[in-house]
Amino acid sequence: MEQTLNTDGKPIKVPGPGHPIDITPNPNRVVVTVAGRIVADTREALTLREASYPPMQYIPRKDVDMALLTSTEQATYCPYKGDCSYLSIPLGGERSVNAVWSYKDPYEAVEAIKDHVAFYPDRIDAIEERPGS
Repeated sequence: MEQTLNTDGKPIKVPGPGHPIDITPNPNRVVVTVAGRIVADTREALTLREASYPPMQYIPRKDVDMALLTSTEQATYCPYKGDCSYLSIPLGGERSVNAVWSYKDPYEAVEAIKDHVAFYPDRIDAIEERPGS
């Protein structure tokens, strides 16, 4: 089977039975807090379930207080999603360095997460799902 490569020569993989990725709208309100401050508050989160990883909430950038975040030099690559960039939350201190990630130009299979960010649960205070609020 021929392998597809991106413009940087990195492999591109398509989710499937061996590595499923499912993205669904979260019906709950999702609120992210750090150091007592609300960093994100949305009713439009997407829940991304990937293989055996824990589900992650992807929150639209428009519902994130981006003024509380700073870009970092950290970058990674996922063959299923693409190039990933990171942000820190200075008010969270050392624990919140590279606490947030985003795929600026995600691959077609996960295009729904474009213009969204996700948070590492252990680098923030809480990601709360509030049903019906």
